[in-house]
Amino acid sequence: MHQQFFRTLMITTLVLGCIMITGVIHAGPMEDSMAAYDGGDYATAMRLLRPLAEQGDAQAQNGLGAMYYNGKGVAQDFKAAVKWYRLAAAQGYASAQLNLGAMYYEGQGVPEDFIRAYMWLSIAAAKGNPNAVRLRDTVSKYIIDPQVVEALTMAHKCETSQYKQCD
Repeated sequence: MHQQFFRTLMITTLVLGCIMITGVIHAGPMEDSMAAYDGGDYATAMRLLRPLAEQGDAQAQNGLGAMYYNGKGVAQDFKAAVKWYRLAAAQGYASAQLNLGAMYYEGQGVPEDFIRAYMWLSIAAAKGNPNAVRLRDTVSKYIIDPQVVEALTMAHKCETSQYKQCD
């Protein structure tokens, strides 16, 4: 039930995040990687994304996380997806924060943790990410009010520390 929704959400987030980040398309490795991904050439997409991700590009880190999540161009590996999402989330990248929250919600690559999921989703939702708002509302059905307060306190601490105190 959750799987289908999140698989669609992850792919949509990856594609929209890459398109909307600049508002204008410039030819370059990121755009070339997206074209390769869209064309089903996952090996090329991975080859182009990995160096950008390793250099700290949050958009590329999120994209690499999505490739690991979906098993495109690499073996599916939720722990690797979490690693890359976390790196991008720590740079304030809302799509990665959404994806990381979804991973905590599903318990994929990390232990299932609705409070931490709510925390990351709240951070992404505060940046106007509508998918984060919807998923956060879903997560809220699994936690009680004191846990919501705890998650929001954690989110505030995470943001005010510039993502250094998020765990």
